[in-house]
Amino acid sequence: MSFTFAPARRENVGLLIALAGASGSGKTYSALRLAKGMSPSGKIAFIDTEARRGLHYADDFSFNHSDMHPPFRPNMFVEGIRAAEATGAEVVIIDSFSHEYDGEGGIMDWADELADGVPKKGIQNPRKSNSDRDWWQDWEVKPVPSPGNWKDPKGAHKKLMGKLLQCRATVIFCLRADEKIEIIRENNRTAVRPLGWVPICEKRFMYEMTASFTLTPDAPGKPQFNLPHKLQQQHRAFFPENRTIDEQAGRSLAEWARGGAVPSSSQQPSPAPADAHSEQENPHQQLIDDARAAATNGTADYQAFYKSITNDDRTALIAAGHHEQNKATAAMVDRKDGLL
Repeated sequence: MSFTFAPARRENVGLLIALAGASGSGKTYSALRLAKGMSPSGKIAFIDTEARRGLHYADDFSFNHSDMHPPFRPNMFVEGIRAAEATGAEVVIIDSFSHEYDGEGGIMDWADELADGVPKKGIQNPRKSNSDRDWWQDWEVKPVPSPGNWKDPKGAHKKLMGKLLQCRATVIFCLRADEKIEIIRENNRTAVRPLGWVPICEKRFMYEMTASFTLTPDAPGKPQFNLPHKLQQQHRAFFPENRTIDEQAGRSLAEWARGGAVPSSSQQPSPAPADAHSEQENPHQQLIDDARAAATNGTADYQAFYKSITNDDRTALIAAGHHEQNKATAAMVDRKDGLL
């Protein structure tokens, strides 16, 4: 293979955007508003894993809809995205992408199926490995003990991510999120420690996003910048604090992806009044964002990130209370995903 180099120039950049939240947090509506801003002509494809719920918005937005049925294997999402691109879609919405992880036939189900195996017909209590040297004769498909049962699901997920990173259309993922807690012993008493909102997906998925946001039911459509999110400096002006995600944000992102100039703050809508803890007044916000992103990948990634930053940055994280919160988030991710 020969390589050709040319001066770097931002143009036709692919975007991967994740909106995570509980039911009622405005994920689907916000995704459609973003998509409408990116593609005013309505070249939007909607891949629906939730029993055609996306059609609830058919009177408000113009888009092409496809109903996806289980099993929600990673290759099904690859096929859906390819089909959407073939229609000329400029934006693809997947709602909900959480099904690829914990939906019927998703990678968690797939790993469980491989671990369980398939006994031959008529055999109620098949022999297990090492119980007898002829144990394997009881099985149509032999069970695969952990961690081997994750090999095929993880491989398929990696292929899906490879396809997403090569996708020319913008892809917007709607993800379910759970508000996690931990039961701990504190001063000889049982206490509940909140761990925050955690998106339901493979643990490294959010790391690959261009931008990600957490939405909550008490403020539908408004990114909560005190919760896990990823927003690079060049995109911050598109999402003013305390404002809902809208078509203007989509237009700005699309223009940036095409190679246009990044709008100045004077060209953006004026943000609502921010409180004393707003991201715009926090000189460490990029550090905080990067730390949160690392924590969502688990303890090993967060520890590596923490070791890589300066002592001053560590002090800032600790003083703001983010270090302990990030450690708790990373530990919860470890427990949720096990070996995945």
